[in-house]
Amino acid sequence: MVKDPKNKYIPFVPIKMEHRAWPDHQITHPPVWCSVDLRDGNQALVDPMNVEEKLELFHTLVDIGVKEIEVGFPSASETEYEFLQALIDGHHIPDDVTIQMLVQARPHLIRKTFEAMEGAKNVILHFYNSTSTLQRKVVFHSDMDGIIQIAVDAAKLIRELSEPVIRGGTNLRYQYSPESFMGTEMDNAVLICQRVLEELGATPENKVILNLPSTVENCMPNYFADEIEYFIEHLPSRDCAIISLHPHNDRGEGVATAEMGLLAGAERMEATLFGNGERTGNVDMVTLAMNMYTQGVNPGLDFSNINQIRSVYERVTKMKVGERQPYVGELVFTAFSGSHQDAINKGVQYMRESNSTLWEVPYLPIDPSDVGRQYEPIIRINSQSGKGGAAFVMQANFGYDIPKAMQPEFGQIVQVETDRVGTELKPERIYELFRDAYIDIDAPYRLIKHAFRESTDGTGVSHVTFEGTLSHKDTVFQVSGEGNGPIDAFFNAIHGQKMDRFTFVDYKEHAIQAGSDSMAVAYIQLRDAQGTDHFGVGVDHNINLAPLRGILSAINRAVGK
Repeated sequence: MVKDPKNKYIPFVPIKMEHRAWPDHQITHPPVWCSVDLRDGNQALVDPMNVEEKLELFHTLVDIGVKEIEVGFPSASETEYEFLQALIDGHHIPDDVTIQMLVQARPHLIRKTFEAMEGAKNVILHFYNSTSTLQRKVVFHSDMDGIIQIAVDAAKLIRELSEPVIRGGTNLRYQYSPESFMGTEMDNAVLICQRVLEELGATPENKVILNLPSTVENCMPNYFADEIEYFIEHLPSRDCAIISLHPHNDRGEGVATAEMGLLAGAERMEATLFGNGERTGNVDMVTLAMNMYTQGVNPGLDFSNINQIRSVYERVTKMKVGERQPYVGELVFTAFSGSHQDAINKGVQYMRESNSTLWEVPYLPIDPSDVGRQYEPIIRINSQSGKGGAAFVMQANFGYDIPKAMQPEFGQIVQVETDRVGTELKPERIYELFRDAYIDIDAPYRLIKHAFRESTDGTGVSHVTFEGTLSHKDTVFQVSGEGNGPIDAFFNAIHGQKMDRFTFVDYKEHAIQAGSDSMAVAYIQLRDAQGTDHFGVGVDHNINLAPLRGILSAINRAVGK
């Protein structure tokens, strides 16, 4: 890197805006979506897709709900031409989907493109030429008048060639892009687009798409929004045009550029799945759409099975979606931090307890199930995790709703293990730790057999009698006791058997699975004479036996300590 970059790089010069309205606007409805995956995305791949792969991706885009799809550059190569013919001849294009064909503003390429569209029902013919100050200077060596003439001549030829195609029944629409719009003087951009509108005969009833591409992103998103607002305000035939955007991501601001462009008045968006495209890529259609979704705006696209969409994308493009890619990456709904885990756990509990229909879970901008993701991996356990994380994993994965008072103790057990192994713990290992610490504890005290008898006196008060056989190491002994319920009767039965140095503090029980085959799990909290709490867990099909096992678990754990 150079010491003083201003001596090497030319900074973007924003246009002067006395008043700007876009900062006060809101996105209240989605744009018209146009996918450029099969053209812009495909041309950026190390190994471009073959016809079969393109067809699979095309059908995926249709299933998502994209109604305008740029299918390629049919004049560029025989492969592109063949794919377009395969789409048309194979009747793959639904009647409500429009295919878009890209072509440079060059006569022989335009004629080739018209040949390729034969048989298509709905077509957007997208032509372009570069207009930026830099390209005029170093590539075309032309003034703006020469650049305008290229666009006007192309528009004139396109209109001429369109007449027989339209008479033949094709619904043909026009789209023009002043390539590198972001780097073009705005008055020049307005001038060339107005001339094209006039040459194509655009009317309010037959609008032309003006696609304003950030071919190379070279300014902050707010400056781009100023450009869009200025362009719209100064375009004489604004009512004859649909304003479209094609953002790239060279500065890593493609999504912000797109969103601010929509605030400034754009109506249509060209994008790709997961931001595939030249260099740093195009704007990510998924992120842009789901950002709207989180604000209560239906984007008009269906990403309810986002993992499947990702699978198709990775298979046909040979590209990998990053672990932190918004909404789809493996880790985007995952919390390792203890404070984050605690807040997520409390948010989930709040929604469950309040029956709220609104999504109010900290750190999770959307409900993962809305995009087909699962709750299980939301909280993952490593050395940074807190007490609530392990409890969440046990509840989400295995149905154990560990009481709040018990969570710090189990969290510490898990913490010790993460420190020991130095890696993330999978849910199955956390479950093993739970069973080892609380459930599979049958020494030194063990219940061999038992029986309950229940009766009700004249006042309606229930009386329960417990009789059982217990063992302590090699000693077997009988116990019996009465109480107002099974737990009270059992606790009274073990009184005087060197097991009575505990007082009963709390008890919680629930079913792990629904239905007749459900298991009851009981969480027991006892306190010894020194004021130390001891927790135990009992699991059994018998709802009366589970708490007894929990009491013995707590006593055995206390004795073991």
